[in-house]
Amino acid sequence: MTSQEPGYKGKQIGSEGTAGGLRPVAQRRLSRRWWVLVAVLLIAAATYIFGIHPRLEARADLKKETANSNVTSVSVTKPKTSSSSQDLTLPGNLQAFSDTPIYARTTGYLKRWHADIGKRVKTGDLLAEIDAPELDDQLQQAKADYATAQANYHFAQSTAVRWEALLKTDSVSRQEADEKRNDMAARKAVMDAARYNVQRLEKLQSFKRIYAPFDGVITARNVDVGMLIDAGSGSAKEMFHIASTKRLRAFVNVPQAYARDVGPGMTAELTLAEFPGRRFKGTFARSSQSIDVATRTLLSEVDVDNASGELMPGSYAQVHLRLSSAHDAALIVPVNTLLFRPESVMVAVLQKDHAILTPIKIGRDFGSEVEVVSGLNASDSVILNPSDSLVSGAQVRVVQEPAPKAKE
Repeated sequence: MTSQEPGYKGKQIGSEGTAGGLRPVAQRRLSRRWWVLVAVLLIAAATYIFGIHPRLEARADLKKETANSNVTSVSVTKPKTSSSSQDLTLPGNLQAFSDTPIYARTTGYLKRWHADIGKRVKTGDLLAEIDAPELDDQLQQAKADYATAQANYHFAQSTAVRWEALLKTDSVSRQEADEKRNDMAARKAVMDAARYNVQRLEKLQSFKRIYAPFDGVITARNVDVGMLIDAGSGSAKEMFHIASTKRLRAFVNVPQAYARDVGPGMTAELTLAEFPGRRFKGTFARSSQSIDVATRTLLSEVDVDNASGELMPGSYAQVHLRLSSAHDAALIVPVNTLLFRPESVMVAVLQKDHAILTPIKIGRDFGSEVEVVSGLNASDSVILNPSDSLVSGAQVRVVQEPAPKAKE
């Protein structure tokens, strides 16, 4: 069969028909692959957007939060400059200018008392009377002995005079005349002794009446009518206690660092809790001029006028002394900025978000504040309440920086 034959031509046409039918299939396959690729990309994008990306953000946030948590948050303050005059506040105890216990000088029974606690008395006011009958009898006996001694002396005196006259006429010997003169001298000595004994007992008898030694207030009465009173101040019990309150003494212990800054004549002010808002004027009177070895302080006295009687002895007061110090103006920082390290006392100074530990030298201590003599500048920002574990160069974050304090 040739190519011209109908059968052969039919095979040709069938063969072309088969090739033409393969093209749509390939296109469909290619199109399916693209859809699969797009779907994979969409799934990958969705996985990244909804799965991987949030985790990466969470991890980054965690790292940032961890880094922030490792940075110490601090507050800072500026040093303030001290002036040449300082207000030194010290605790003081008020005491009466004169404070005296009163004892009896005569033994007996209390007859009556005339002053109770709280009574204001004047010098010479009668406080109490003592009944001492034995003393009265001793005085009467002493007076009788004195009268006898006087009589004996006068008789010996007249006898000696007569014997002196007889001696001039050689009626008696000189020896006998000398004996009479000596007897007169002895009688005179006995008479003087009797007179002094009478005076002693009269003075003791005058002590039966107890008088106020100075103007003041009775702060204690330890006797009552009928009580046996013993003389003396050893084992005897005090009868009264009197205090002069028109002027009070305030005793304060001035630290050794200020001992050279205080002196007589400087003014002082006293404040008491029971008188809020009031200040009582005082004057620095004197000091012990000696530093106490145990406390390293100077015992000082401030006198306060109390004519009104408002202040009471034994009260606690705050004594304010205005010191004119010879020291140059120095920097003052709160005590809660100090770090006590083995090598020295330090403060943490803020420098570009880092804490730099700086050694300082401390001067005077004001209680809640201290004086910095060296190692610090007025422009430095000092960290408040630094941690004991803080190291120099550590990164810090300022959470609040108070405004600089006004200079005094």
